[in-house]
Amino acid sequence: MEPNRQGEVWVYAEQEHGNVPEVVLELCGKARQLADQLGVRTGAVLAGSDVAPLAQSLIAHGIDRVYLAEDARLSHFQTQPYAKVLTTVIEKHRPQIVIFGATALGRDLAPRVASELRAGMTADCTDLDIADVDDPKTKTRHEKLLLQIRPAFGGNIIATIVNYDQWPQMATVREGVMPLRPADPSRRGEVIRESVSFDDADFLLKLIEEHVEQRRVNLKGARVIVAGGGGIGSKENFSLLYELAGAIGGAVGASRAAVDSGYIGKEHQIGQTGTTVRPALYIAVGISGAVQHRAGMEESAKIIAINKDKDAPIFSIAHYGIVGDYKQIIPMMIKAIKEKSR
Repeated sequence: MEPNRQGEVWVYAEQEHGNVPEVVLELCGKARQLADQLGVRTGAVLAGSDVAPLAQSLIAHGIDRVYLAEDARLSHFQTQPYAKVLTTVIEKHRPQIVIFGATALGRDLAPRVASELRAGMTADCTDLDIADVDDPKTKTRHEKLLLQIRPAFGGNIIATIVNYDQWPQMATVREGVMPLRPADPSRRGEVIRESVSFDDADFLLKLIEEHVEQRRVNLKGARVIVAGGGGIGSKENFSLLYELAGAIGGAVGASRAAVDSGYIGKEHQIGQTGTTVRPALYIAVGISGAVQHRAGMEESAKIIAINKDKDAPIFSIAHYGIVGDYKQIIPMMIKAIKEKSR
């Protein structure tokens, strides 16, 4: 579609079983910020069956208009009908920006919608901003474009991507990289019901059974995280980290190096290719502190680093650093914590 400079900034309000994931609310706050920079309104597309009660939460987090598409056949997510909802509503209202959470559903849905609309899309962004951009080839200045910022080449560079002609500007954004702004229950917004015509071809799949596996690790919700890196050396050695985490009521995380080495499961991974966290206390054990890992934890309120290498990059962001062998240090920490709690 052609650029619409007055178009709104939209969030796809993903939901499952009547629950909106936190990343959606994070993006509502970011959409509010971007819309204020552009001088336009915010919107959210909410699709499903009997999901209207979720609209007020979106409004409380910064949304002005909720575009509601309800249909009993949308009770369970299917890519094709949900993509039809998005493309229909986008073509009707012509927003200038549409952002999705980089969840399993968002990563499935966003590319389908972008392909249908012939629009560009940037995946797994870690930041978004608005700025004027000069085209070096045509010497043309494009005003107030969406800067879609993401790591590239394994995190060795940060790429800024813009889309000046095929709108809407679309991006998926990783969970946890945008701060969750406080809700304002007094905010008032508008709920607009949208009618989308479906046919049988839109529902080629039938859900027979659903099996939900509970998440075993909640790194985003943990106030204390003890994370291990490749320097831990083995799967068995992670038992020390579990013992420390248990003593202080924390969760166990890991760097990609530890996960790739098979020391711990991928659900524990923190960093650009894992979870982004902001705990009150982050204890990094045997983690060198490569930029890919730091991007996922450097906004922790307090960081303690334990590493034998005094020149490890992790010490550059740590509030407290301990140079030494974690096999000696952690048992001393556990002992001190247990003695204090008696």
